[in-house]
Amino acid sequence: MEEMYCQSCGMPLVKAEDFATNKDGTPMSEYCIYCFKDGDFTGDITMEDMINISLKHMRELFKGDPDFNEQAALIKMRDFFPELKRWKKSL
Repeated sequence: MEEMYCQSCGMPLVKAEDFATNKDGTPMSEYCIYCFKDGDFTGDITMEDMINISLKHMRELFKGDPDFNEQAALIKMRDFFPELKRWKKSL
């Protein structure tokens, strides 16, 4: 099965509760619950804002991990995020 990622923040969509919802309450398979709810994006932000938010979460997740390289993560996100559906149109 192909891995699915939120098309706004890149979060892996693994469990049913990870998925966003449409206006009618049905699951939305392209976005996570943090980025999209009830048929709308949860925040009006830029791609760079989203990268900074994601980097903050990564810092917390990998706190104390000597293998975590923040600069490498930032570079990777700046390459990856423009490929996500939400951000493709903003280029």
